[in-house]
Amino acid sequence: MSIVETLRSRALAAMKAKDTVATTILRLAQSEVQALEARQGRALTNDEELGALRKLVKSNEETLAASTEDAERATLKREIEILKELLPKTMGTEAIAAALAPVADAIRAAANDGQATGVAMKHLKAQGATVTGNDVAVAVKALRAK
Repeated sequence: MSIVETLRSRALAAMKAKDTVATTILRLAQSEVQALEARQGRALTNDEELGALRKLVKSNEETLAASTEDAERATLKREIEILKELLPKTMGTEAIAAALAPVADAIRAAANDGQATGVAMKHLKAQGATVTGNDVAVAVKALRAK
């Protein structure tokens, strides 16, 4: 099942359950993916669809950080949870550090943290690992501190 179909079916289920927050965010996510597909003029890859969802999560997290109202913060937190359920689980910093063991010497030898992170990301992407940049940066700093 594609991401759009998943979003559509979950939105329908949320609508039947009268869950307005879930219905709204799922419909928004569906429209974002479909709009990106229309802009591209072709079918999106799974990674591109997931990228659109990640963009929505990041946007909501930024809005949450700026928000001061309790009701708005609660809604944003719920929306972020709903969207994160659709994304593949990412590796934690400990797992990332373990996966970087084969290239630990190259990471330590890099001139700075930015170059070391580049080496780490290249290695992790070659392995097909699902990671976030922030978690990789933390793991790289821990490896370089040893």
